[in-house]
Amino acid sequence: MLFLSIFLGLLPSFLLIGLGGLVRGRLSDNAWQGLDRLNFEILFPALLFVAAASRPIEIAQVITMAPVVWAILGMGLALGWLTRRIGPDRFLDFAGAWQVTWRFNTALGLVAVALLQQGGLGEMAVAVGMGVPVANLFAVSALSRGGAMGLKQTLLKIALNPFLLASLSGLCVGLLKIQIPQPIMAPLDLLAKAAIPVALLSIGATMEWKALARLNRFSAAISAIKLVALPAFALACGVVLGLTPAVASVLVVFAALPTASAAHVLASAFGAERRLVATLIAQTTLLSALSLPLWITIAEVVFALR
Repeated sequence: MLFLSIFLGLLPSFLLIGLGGLVRGRLSDNAWQGLDRLNFEILFPALLFVAAASRPIEIAQVITMAPVVWAILGMGLALGWLTRRIGPDRFLDFAGAWQVTWRFNTALGLVAVALLQQGGLGEMAVAVGMGVPVANLFAVSALSRGGAMGLKQTLLKIALNPFLLASLSGLCVGLLKIQIPQPIMAPLDLLAKAAIPVALLSIGATMEWKALARLNRFSAAISAIKLVALPAFALACGVVLGLTPAVASVLVVFAALPTASAAHVLASAFGAERRLVATLIAQTTLLSALSLPLWITIAEVVFALR
């Protein structure tokens, strides 16, 4: 019953993704790209800032979560490398797919944590703030080997990443326990509320819906690492390290997220095979419709017993 209730809680989000697939012909590719840009530059940064800044954050929470977040990403990096033998022959194409094993879909993460009995947007904002720079550094390190974009140029883009800047700004406000005046927070709240529905529609509009039919040994291994191995590792970390249920549950959700929907943009910028990455994004997203509620259920059961 718990799994069913969590699945039904996530269902509206996946239905919005499906709606995006149905209506993608109503807008041009340029219009969808404009929505993606709006979300990346304004709406999601507002959501991440509000999630982190609207409540006090203890420095101990950041110190506890950051190493585990980095360990989860590092585990994805290490396990993904093991698929090199069965991956594409050209290293650059493999690197484009390799990043799928550690990058994460922030939109679905912020939806999923709302279903947890303990933990929520604040903890997920901390995880995203700690994860964004490391995930991008890993991706750049892999793709820059033979890539067309200069490393210095890409690192500068990472440093100016709106997700990173918004998360870190919100963390600073939360850590310093600053009360932002309501007239300033109110428009940010309005922008934050628009972020998730717009993002989910855009994911559906740009996703390859026939991707599951192209599941092969390599893509199945990548999907298994992202959707099975990493959340299992996060669950083990939560138990072994004795993390609080709120922090541990959010870390399991963070690890169980499908890959970032924009991973193909970075792959394309470096000259990697974009279609392969787009296929892996679709596969992990579609499969997470079952795996994500399952991991939320497991986390709720395991950490409720402690």
